[in-house]
Amino acid sequence: MAEWKSEEEIGRIRRAGRVVALCHDAIAKRIAPGVTTLEIDRFVERLMAEHGAYPAQKGYRGYPYATCASVGEVVCHGFPDAVPLQEGDIVTIDMVADVDGWKADSAWTYAIGKGDSGVQSLMAGARQAMLKGIGQCRVGRRLGDIGAAVVQSAKETGHSVVSSFAGHGIGRSIHEPPEVNHVSRGGSGAVLQPGMVLTVEPILTAGGPEVWIAHDGWTARTSDRSWSAQYEHTVAITEQGPVILTCL
Repeated sequence: MAEWKSEEEIGRIRRAGRVVALCHDAIAKRIAPGVTTLEIDRFVERLMAEHGAYPAQKGYRGYPYATCASVGEVVCHGFPDAVPLQEGDIVTIDMVADVDGWKADSAWTYAIGKGDSGVQSLMAGARQAMLKGIGQCRVGRRLGDIGAAVVQSAKETGHSVVSSFAGHGIGRSIHEPPEVNHVSRGGSGAVLQPGMVLTVEPILTAGGPEVWIAHDGWTARTSDRSWSAQYEHTVAITEQGPVILTCL
């Protein structure tokens, strides 16, 4: 069952969310050809510390880094490394900030340089799918409505949705009930109620939706080597509508 949060608790998650948003804002200004994802990872860990936060992913189930850095065909959970990013690359940086025991989660995809039209279309499609999913985060709607909106949006832009990974509840733990599937049937699943806090984080690919997990046990790649993009926000369900907690 989902854990309902009070207004005060949602405010605490929002504080963590603002740190995450601050990190993404700073990344957007410094990511460029020649920068490595390991440099970004270390930068994020320092920036979080400066704002009283801890990278909750680090050490979670043995994960060794402050961020996930997924380049090109890597759909999620990629390890930061010392390989310089190149003009034309696409990379998703995913992070969870913990402030006083409360957590917020957000991922963002960045094009290195301008990116070609296919890259721009994929990124725009992934962001649109996330926003369409968030649009369903309203009292009285059902969990399945989120995934149905994501799938419909992806169809409109000509992309596939990866079904192997899902959004989730979040609060004191990174992963709390309920699971938020991004491929689902409208009208199915639990009814959304005030006080629920969820992540909406669809992964779209330029090819098929199938993925495989590398030998490190974390890095997930598309089976057909097509590129992927992901956008994620932490969202509170309120009587006034969805409230994004991972923004400035």
